[in-house]
Amino acid sequence: MIVVTGATGNIGRPLTRALAEAGRQVTAVSRHAAAVPDGVRHVVADLAEPAGLKPALAGAKALFLLLSGDLHATGANPADIIGEAAAGGVRRVVLLSTLGVVTRPSGHTRIAMRALEDTLRESGLEWAILRPGGFASNALWWADSVRTRQIVAAPFGDVGVPIIDPADIAAVAAACLLDDRHTGGVYELTGPEVITPRRQAEAIATALGSPVRFHELTRDEAKDAMTRSMPAELADDTLDILGSPNPAELRVSPDVQRVLGRAPRPFADWAARNVAAFR
Repeated sequence: MIVVTGATGNIGRPLTRALAEAGRQVTAVSRHAAAVPDGVRHVVADLAEPAGLKPALAGAKALFLLLSGDLHATGANPADIIGEAAAGGVRRVVLLSTLGVVTRPSGHTRIAMRALEDTLRESGLEWAILRPGGFASNALWWADSVRTRQIVAAPFGDVGVPIIDPADIAAVAAACLLDDRHTGGVYELTGPEVITPRRQAEAIATALGSPVRFHELTRDEAKDAMTRSMPAELADDTLDILGSPNPAELRVSPDVQRVLGRAPRPFADWAARNVAAFR
């Protein structure tokens, strides 16, 4: 049995499906009731309460651990999840971390994530750590404006980073869960090229077969929009990366190719597969 947390998200959905199609027994964990593939067990649990994971972990041998940002709030102790996994008989944990633990290690959430990485390394369990950079699916922030006004509004229109398709993260996670060769691996996951917001808008337009205009926001305008759904500190941190990526954040990693034997998918591929969100 393999347990997938965050099973209804952009990574968890394709990972759950891939594991089920590989013939593995899968338990999908999410905070709310949700549809899952046939044959997959679904458990509703809140990772902020690690003890509540016991029913999901019963009989499990491997765990994909994806933590939402609010677990880094004061008083949260996600390390307890690793303890619950070990106590429940789980042998292998694949942790979704972030590239930021090496590119910008001083931020509050990245310090907490690095500590969790260390806890996993010291747990006595088999482990692998995935460190993705920016996600292609963050373009879904623009879906409403594209649908209603045929516009992408974003800051730093000509500054790019090598964003990754979440489906590639899921594929790497599946490999790490299923293949002993990846035990002890730390993988930095990026897309195949640096791509700017302006070029992302062009890729969305191509997928739609209709024009999409790009409008460049000021940093203040972007922060105002972002703080409607995230803390101001996190918005500033994100804007620092988007506006002035450092060399480590611009690096295209070979690790997707190394694990999967193929190049990571370009943003245009993600846009074509998800075009319905923009119609």
